[in-house]
Amino acid sequence: MTNRLGWGSALALGALMAGCSGDGAKPAGESAQVAGAGKKFTIAMIGKSSNNPVFLAARTGAEAAAKDLSAKNNMQIEIAWLTPPLEDGEVQAQRIRQAVNDGASAVLIAASDAGKVTGAINDAVDRGVQVMTFDSDAPQSKRFAYYGVDDLKTGQSMMAELATQLGGKGRVAILAGNQNAPNLQRRVQGAKDEAKKHPGITIAGVFNHVETPQDAAAEVIRVNNAYPGITGWGFIGGWPLYTQTLLTDLDPAKQKVVSVDALPIELPYVERGIVPVLLAQPVYKWGYVGVETIIDKMVHKKDIPPIIAMDLVRVSKENLGEWARQLKEWGFTDVQEKYLKM
Repeated sequence: MTNRLGWGSALALGALMAGCSGDGAKPAGESAQVAGAGKKFTIAMIGKSSNNPVFLAARTGAEAAAKDLSAKNNMQIEIAWLTPPLEDGEVQAQRIRQAVNDGASAVLIAASDAGKVTGAINDAVDRGVQVMTFDSDAPQSKRFAYYGVDDLKTGQSMMAELATQLGGKGRVAILAGNQNAPNLQRRVQGAKDEAKKHPGITIAGVFNHVETPQDAAAEVIRVNNAYPGITGWGFIGGWPLYTQTLLTDLDPAKQKVVSVDALPIELPYVERGIVPVLLAQPVYKWGYVGVETIIDKMVHKKDIPPIIAMDLVRVSKENLGEWARQLKEWGFTDVQEKYLKM
């Protein structure tokens, strides 16, 4: 693991950061001039949803990077948190335009709907504001780089792990989140592709839902009631595990579950064997590496590759303590003490 950093702020919503209160559009290039002077550099950060803990973790990583790099480069780097409360590509596009009008130096965004944000991204770049994506890309836009996992491989890995847990046969369901999110679409495709390699595995369906813990958990329960023959679940995002509901509503003797993401609230599912394997995205790094990369490009004028790969971390009972300690080092304040002692 890299960037094993400590930080003090808890993952909470908080007020918007300073630097987003201008009344009208500023001339193209003004932000770059400010950054070049080494005085102030504002990065507008737009996750998919401020109710999703993975984006709160990314925000904390971004704020930690801003603090570290401000001191290192003798400049003032600020993060303007412009994430909507719920997923909405049109609102994200509005937030991009707001950031440009308010004089942001750069935008760091996880696209909820690539089609709805591409125009706003292109307009921002045309006006001198660089844009980088993370988690979910807008590949047809003028963004300069994307940082995240390979989503096809993520879906394949998830289904391969599930097939192993099921001994190569079973009827499985895929929990898929927002049907318009391009990264999730690719994960579903990867899962389907991998399932074809296992003749004993059949897919009962792909089930989309609003990306809140409550809605996701309710969808799992609904599907289990509607399809009583399901023996396995593949969660391409950890949404239903951000609540404790399924700790009692899933029976590990009847169903095996493999999920992407591994935040502190999900660790009891591994401990109890309800979810034997989590495939963790180091979501803190979305923010830290994102800010670091933007500063490298715009301040240090480095060449940046268009795709920056993030590796998944396999979390099971065998390395649960190690992963818990990593989360603690990244500043997660809700890691249970018992996991830290494993």
